[in-house]
Formats: sequence, C-alpha cells, structure tokens
Amino acid sequence: MNNAQDTKEMVRTKYAEIALQDKGTNASSCCGAGGCSTEVYNIMTDDYTDVKGYNPDADLGLGCGVPTEFAGIKKGDTVLDLGSGAGNDCFVARHETGEDGRVIGVDFTPEMIVKAKANAAKLGYQNVEFRQGDIEALPLTSGIVDVVVSNCVLNLVPDKHKAFGEVLRVLKSGGHFSISDVVLRGEIPTRLKESAEMYAGCVAGALPEHEYLGIIHDLGFEQVSVQKRKPIVLPDDILSKYLSAEEIEAYKSSSAGTFSITVSAYKPSVTKNDACCVPNEEGTAKVKLATGETCGCDPKSNCC
Repeated sequence: MNNAQDTKEMVRTKYAEIALQDKGTNASSCCGAGGCSTEVYNIMTDDYTDVKGYNPDADLGLGCGVPTEFAGIKKGDTVLDLGSGAGNDCFVARHETGEDGRVIGVDFTPEMIVKAKANAAKLGYQNVEFRQGDIEALPLTSGIVDVVVSNCVLNLVPDKHKAFGEVLRVLKSGGHFSISDVVLRGEIPTRLKESAEMYAGCVAGALPEHEYLGIIHDLGFEQVSVQKRKPIVLPDDILSKYLSAEEIEAYKSSSAGTFSITVSAYKPSVTKNDACCVPNEEGTAKVKLATGETCGCDPKSNCC
C-alpha cells in the first residue's frame, strides 16, 4: 500500500464487492476476498451456529473470532461494534443488551451499511442503528459506550494507535472492549503483506502481537488480557500465489505465523482529567490514579 488513503480506498472497494456477493461466494472464499483456496472453507471464521442472537443472513463469514463471547455485555448496556458489516455481531450484542440497551454499528463501506439496515428492518429491531464512519474518527460522542466489540477489522485500519485512541474516547470510564483481530508472530513474506487480496481478506495489515498489545497498554487501558488465541493456517494453494515452492517451505519451517486473538481491556475508572483531591497542610496533595500514576493537585481547584 502506498499510503493510508490508498489503503482505505482499497478496503472500501473490496468490502463493497463482498457486500454485493451472495453468501455462498463469501463462505467459500478467502475470508470473503476471493475464491482463493480449494483446500479450506472459511480459513478464519469461528462457528456462530449456537450463539444466541445469531442471524445467518447477517453473517458474511468475514470474522476471525466471536468477540461477544468474552464481552460481558449486560442488560441495558450501550454497545458499539467497529466494522459492523451486515450486522452479525450487532444482533448478537442486541440479544445480550436486550430491548432496554442500545447497539451501534459503524462501518466504512456504504454498501455494508445498506445491507445491515435491511437486516435490522427484517428483524424489527428498534434499538440497533448503523452509521457510516471511519474507525480512526468515530462518529460518536465521547464517553457514551459501555462495551466495544469488533471482529477482524482493526487489522485493516492504517493507524491502529488512532483507532484504539477512539475506542478509549467513546468508552465510559470503567467501560471495556472485547476485540477479535489478526496478529503476527515472526516475519511473514513481504509479498503476502503487500497483496490487496490478502490485505482485505486475511492476514496483511496485521501487526506483530507484541506491538498490537503495546498500543493498548500505551494508551492507558487496564486489565489487558488475551482471552483466546488460535493459529490461522494458510494452505499451499493460497501461499503458492505469492511464494515459490522454496519460499513456502522456508515460511512453514520458520517460527513465523498468523494468529487470531481476542483481546479485552478496560478504560480506567479514574483518569488524569477527572481525578480530584483535597490539599494537605502544605497546600499540595497527591492521589494515585487507576492508571497507577501519581498525580499532584492544584490547591486552588483541588483537581489533578
């Protein structure tokens, strides 16, 4: 990819095509990006069949996990799904949050928004809405979301630090996220990383796992935990489109690999901006924040 805008346009174009494909084509493809393997059926997708709230019409087979499994959604919660596609995880979240809750799906692709709204209308849901928007600049007010979920989407976003920063912004204090995504261990061959098909559908665009988790820690999230990790095995008929036989053998024998992980983390209940304290006899005071930092207070305002 030449730059972030080129990447976004490529993703938008690819997922517009996917939204207009029939479900059978998506299901037999490389994560929806194309009919790229005769050896496997849905390389990354987890089985939603027994998940409550699941609607087959909204499942395009594009995910790499079941983030709602670890999301701890409660009745009445406001839930945000990043990269909501045809609405699959939104409808699962709606089952958990109930009629008194609210579910918001944000997707970059207009064709996906149309498809998701049609599915919601068929189900008669009044508390599920879909908005077109960029995950790096979410169309939501700050501090209104209890739980953020996402399924195999942030690996497609060029600026993951900015994306997770937006997650932090829209979450309420003490709110949390559960995100399934693709990460790398070791170095995968450059041609896999640069392929548009692989970028939109499977593995390219993913960060090394330690870098991915590092962004989450650096932004100040707490209780960061990998709830689930599973390998994504790319079959030879996919690899052979990008690598020679010798390169495939070298790749397989190396420690490099592609994994689906489901990560959860919490926004601190107290932050630098909202922690206050009372001055001591010397006119200053300190409070230990939920982030683990110690913050000095302004005696005039009593606030950190």
